[in-house]
Amino acid sequence: MDDDKQLVLDRRYLRMARIWSENSYCRRRRVGALLVKDKMIISDGYNGTPSGFDNVCEDPEGTTFPYVLHAEANAITKVARSNNSSEGSTLYITASPCMECSKLIIQAGIRRVVFSELYRITDGLDLLRDAGVETLYLPVDE
Repeated sequence: MDDDKQLVLDRRYLRMARIWSENSYCRRRRVGALLVKDKMIISDGYNGTPSGFDNVCEDPEGTTFPYVLHAEANAITKVARSNNSSEGSTLYITASPCMECSKLIIQAGIRRVVFSELYRITDGLDLLRDAGVETLYLPVDE
């Protein structure tokens, strides 16, 4: 696929991830993720609490509970429960991944990570690059 067509798809999937982030109940930050392989969405996720927990992500002071899952972790664990494989896929996320999620991305065999918002801590991106995972910062046009 040529670069122009890939860029069009990258922007489209990022817009879809942003829409998917609207499912999050988190107040501080809503993050969405889509896992795409062979032009098919094989998994999705948004940040939130584990299954069976109340959909409350922060305490009354606004501090995120430690058990809240990140969007990319939800997408990766969701694909693990399916018959799909994330090997060679692309992960589209509305915010760049943290260190913990970057470790999951590497272990899941994801080859590309495309994100639209740069999080203030970039050690996760550094780890991905060190592991040979392609990263692309692509702000979404309104």
